[in-house]
Amino acid sequence: MTNNTGAPVFYDNGDHHPQHGTLLGFWIYLMSDCLIFAVLFATYAVLGRSYAAGPSGADLFDLPLVALNTGFLLLSSITYGFAMIKMLGNKKSGTLAWLAITGVLGLCFLAVELYEFAHLIHEGAGPQRSAFLSSFFTLVGTHGLHVTFGCIWLVTLMVQVSKFGLTKENKRRLICLSMFWHFLDVIWIGVFTFVYLMGVLP
Repeated sequence: MTNNTGAPVFYDNGDHHPQHGTLLGFWIYLMSDCLIFAVLFATYAVLGRSYAAGPSGADLFDLPLVALNTGFLLLSSITYGFAMIKMLGNKKSGTLAWLAITGVLGLCFLAVELYEFAHLIHEGAGPQRSAFLSSFFTLVGTHGLHVTFGCIWLVTLMVQVSKFGLTKENKRRLICLSMFWHFLDVIWIGVFTFVYLMGVLP
């Protein structure tokens, strides 16, 4: 709506919004994401031994490669923690530097995961080969998509921080991304243990 001079008039001054409402809403989103991964883990638990006379996890999984990938993701959580420390100290350049390192580690994780998927498909172990592989690609691929969106979000925030600085809004967004990034680490620990480590057992 505009006034007589044509300037916009805003009736919402933000006073009615609850304090920390964004963080509460983001926690609720993470809990809904937990439900999605819980369903995918349950599906894998049911179908993870249905090989259809095809290869099993013991035949396919390259644990040293997966361990390297796990290291990339866990290290990225540490570097994001350093970025948050710099943010709390209102050090813009330090925050951006640690965010950039976090993004590189996230991209390394995605590159290794894409290599693993491409190798499995090349070996004839694609998602259509068996119920085990269908559930594997769905679970691990869904986590990979989350990391992809996290990297895009991280780059977007880096642009906003470099342009507008460590404003109150940007700090809140960085906190939300921090929660998301650490959440993905927790999920990956479950994937690494339940899918890969248990998958190589006879």
